[in-house]
Amino acid sequence: MAKRDFYEVLGVAKNATDEELKKAYRKLAMKYHPDRNPDDKKAEEQFKEVKEAYEMLTDPKKREAYDRFGHAGVDPNMAGAAGAGGFGGGGFADVFGDIFGDIFGGQQRGGGGRGGNNVYRGADLRYAMEVDLEQAAHGHTTEIRIPSYDPCDVCKGSGAKPGTKPKVCHTCNGQGAVRVQQGFFSIQQTCPTCHGTGKVIPEPCTACGGEGRVKKNKTLEVKIPAGIDDGMRIRSAGNGEPGINGGPGGDLYVEIHIKKHEVFERDGDDLHCQIPIAFTTAALGGTVEVPTLGGRVEIDLPEGTQSGKTFRVRGKGIKGIRSSYPGDLYAHVAIETPVRLTDKQKQLLRELDTTLKDDRHSPQAKSWMDKVRDFFQ
Repeated sequence: MAKRDFYEVLGVAKNATDEELKKAYRKLAMKYHPDRNPDDKKAEEQFKEVKEAYEMLTDPKKREAYDRFGHAGVDPNMAGAAGAGGFGGGGFADVFGDIFGDIFGGQQRGGGGRGGNNVYRGADLRYAMEVDLEQAAHGHTTEIRIPSYDPCDVCKGSGAKPGTKPKVCHTCNGQGAVRVQQGFFSIQQTCPTCHGTGKVIPEPCTACGGEGRVKKNKTLEVKIPAGIDDGMRIRSAGNGEPGINGGPGGDLYVEIHIKKHEVFERDGDDLHCQIPIAFTTAALGGTVEVPTLGGRVEIDLPEGTQSGKTFRVRGKGIKGIRSSYPGDLYAHVAIETPVRLTDKQKQLLRELDTTLKDDRHSPQAKSWMDKVRDFFQ
């Protein structure tokens, strides 16, 4: 049975602080503690689950590994996580259905068999990738390194020391499962001796410790489609943990995180930016250059442009994966107050100020003062 997500076990968000983790753990530990639930096997298992989740998430290194690779990052021998079917060739392809569909539906976690041939699907891996806004908008190809397992060259994948062979498990007679009588009921469970394989290895291979495989790193090419947004995931079929007893491999999910941009903020397919302009340009009007991801464009400012005024530049946003047309760019005007004025400049501003006392030059100030007077009446 696949393990539950550690954050889900504790009932906290993925960005939970250590204090929030501790608070959640104390509450659940009190609820499921064996002393409070004598002879309650279910509560005992839940207590162990809560304890394991807390220990993993309060260890910075283990939490980082778990956030990147899921359970496989902290338990490389784990298998059986749920996942969907794969793409041909194990490469990256057609992200549309994976990003927007139910990416965790599909095949069963494991299969049964006779003679120790229980087949289990490999665990899924998760990889967090940061990309620039430009890379997300235009598409990008890069390479990542992920943990992988290859058959052991010494024992050829058998797990047994060269010159020896695995033997049929004497506990389950090679079935991989045993029946246990509990009162009136008889239940079947995984053999505790061979752990479901149906075989035991009297003399394990020293190179792989009897696992029949060795841990390595492999390099994969990741093609990020143009228009991908923050939080979307790309699936690479079969590049997760390998299966057990010939079972299919798990999948790799690359989760996209877009870095904060110095100029633009993304809102769906639209982009927003702030344009600082001189107060003289705002008063007199003029032409200003506005940056876009594809170059620069010019917009005309009318006389008397106020701070906060927004100008829309159509088609200069981002064309999302499922969009037929690109979004728009919204330029927000921010009038900049001059600093470090000379004495002459200050005098000129004072002279200008005396000519602007008429309400017609400051309609917003007049309207605001009228509202203030109405408020205090």
